[in-house]
Amino acid sequence: MMQYKPLGSTGLKVSELGFGGSPLGEEFGPVEPGEAVRAVHYAIDQGINFFDVAPYYGRTLAEERLGAALQGRRHQVVLATKCGRYDVDRFDFSADRVRSSIDESLKRLRTDYVDLLQAHDIEFGDARQIVEETIPAMREIQRQGKARFIGLSGLQLRMLRSVASQAKVDTILSYCRYNLMAEHLDEMLTPFAKENGIGLINASPLHMRILTAEGAPSWHPAPDAVKEAGRKVAEACKRRGVDVTKVALRYCLNHPYVSTTLVGMARRSEVEQNLQALSYTIDPELLEEIRLIVAPVAGRIWRTGRPENYDYANANAQG
Repeated sequence: MMQYKPLGSTGLKVSELGFGGSPLGEEFGPVEPGEAVRAVHYAIDQGINFFDVAPYYGRTLAEERLGAALQGRRHQVVLATKCGRYDVDRFDFSADRVRSSIDESLKRLRTDYVDLLQAHDIEFGDARQIVEETIPAMREIQRQGKARFIGLSGLQLRMLRSVASQAKVDTILSYCRYNLMAEHLDEMLTPFAKENGIGLINASPLHMRILTAEGAPSWHPAPDAVKEAGRKVAEACKRRGVDVTKVALRYCLNHPYVSTTLVGMARRSEVEQNLQALSYTIDPELLEEIRLIVAPVAGRIWRTGRPENYDYANANAQG
């Protein structure tokens, strides 16, 4: 049964399992438009109410598809989008671009407001600009009623915490930093978020597909040793007759403070598979075996963004 948790101090309650919208933009392969609509509708029918998307996903395609799917059902969801990232290497965190970005997103999403607007992958930006220009522009958008709340997203936890300590935000979205392969979130961000009433969103519980039966995609930036450990984890789960994705997702859903765990979905079958984790309990023996497999590479992450924004804790980072 779906549980709902408070999103920090916003007053919103969100489903523990969130709908990650990047696959709607065909970031992981073609998706038939009708199937995307069916996936969104089924997710809502099953109690998923948090939907997260961005202009970057499919270079606006994901927002277009989600907007179409939410026609007549917008009132049933907590809708989040982003600003600041628009292509693989195209970032613009200026106030003017933030203002134009939300208007473009609202048009694609076919709504007059989003519940949450997030600065996307802020480690690719200048920290001072994020604090002094981006976030004030987002607060202006909030005052205009185009976004109910604002937040940050990214991989580098130190920067997320630093920016949030200088300019108040309502939420922080972190990805690949709390799952079976890494737990730096609790060391570097969770206590800060809890103390300040900031809603915490955990994305990529499958470590960007490393924790799947198929294994890491060819483009994955993680070190080879991390990918190999993920493969061994999947094999250990298979020996015990359980899908590694179910174990990985359940592990993240167990987090006591995280408001919602985002998983990428674009097909009804994917929604069905992810919902199975809600009623699953991890075998303690299996979890211990996984910990032993992961131990040599636990917490290893890759460098992304500007060098000055890397986490200092990433002594073993590669990429």
